[in-house]
Amino acid sequence: MNPTIELLNAHRSIRKFTAEPIDQATVNTLIKAGQSAATSSFIQACTVIQVSPGERRGALAEMAGNQAYVAEAPVFLVFCADMKRHQLACGMHDAEMKSGFTEQFLTASLDCALFAQNVMVAAESLGLGGVYIGGLRNQIEAVADLLELPELVYPVFGLCLGYPDQNPEIKPRLPLEVVLKQDRYDDSQDAEHIAAYDAEVRDYYRTRTGGNKEMTWSEQISGMLVKEARPHMLPFLNKKGFIKR
Repeated sequence: MNPTIELLNAHRSIRKFTAEPIDQATVNTLIKAGQSAATSSFIQACTVIQVSPGERRGALAEMAGNQAYVAEAPVFLVFCADMKRHQLACGMHDAEMKSGFTEQFLTASLDCALFAQNVMVAAESLGLGGVYIGGLRNQIEAVADLLELPELVYPVFGLCLGYPDQNPEIKPRLPLEVVLKQDRYDDSQDAEHIAAYDAEVRDYYRTRTGGNKEMTWSEQISGMLVKEARPHMLPFLNKKGFIKR
């Protein structure tokens, strides 16, 4: 196994950081690494907003569900799906941009995910740690207003970065047999594999929380998917010009 794969396999979410700052040159280097990620049809549809500590960051922490590390992390980045610049590019050539298609929503959002993963891996290679903040979508319109996002731009998630002040265990992932199929989709053995994985996840949570949490993966997922997931997103995306209703 080479150092790159070892780094990827060692990923953990870090939610507690030391007070050591991250200089802007390092942040710039991480963003350049993010730009090197694959991008669908070269659209480059990700814009990153670096939010300084202070009142605006504190408001984002509250909007994300009162996650204190959003306010406390040395660096906080918001990754935005951005097709505003594509509208500009079309205007430069007197072309009328067609928007509101699901494909545009998917490719712009995926661009952000690929970009951000490059940033995270680059950060971890420098001894930094981080955690993604999908909670920004809990109050996505308020976040967009706070960051003054125009039409055709919406926040996908945030990312806290800093030097780790904790050393959590690596969270176990699904068995390879569940996620890697050969030639066709065959889930005939998945329930058996997931049952064994559930036991592993229960032990992980028990150890991590000192016995205060013993939930399995399947319990967590079943509890999550029996309720609506951010139904306010569709009208917001329609308003922003990403998905036409």
